[in-house]
Amino acid sequence: MTAARGRVSESGRLSIPAEFRKAVGLERGGDVVVELDGREIRIRTVGEVLAQAQALTRRLIGGKPKASVDAFLFERRREAAHE
Repeated sequence: MTAARGRVSESGRLSIPAEFRKAVGLERGGDVVVELDGREIRIRTVGEVLAQAQALTRRLIGGKPKASVDAFLFERRREAAHE
């Protein structure tokens, strides 16, 4: 783990060191997700959060042929038609 000292301005702005931004592909800026976990603040790229969600989804539905959104919606519509 790499660490650096920073400062948060009175307006809440935080400057992220250039080496950190470069390491995660934010050298030209970009969107991030800011998470609060207890008293710990985490800053992650949107791409990283999306990749983690996709990996979790693959783990949860992998190998299940009817585990698509289309299949789910088809089943829900079929059930609603029989109510």
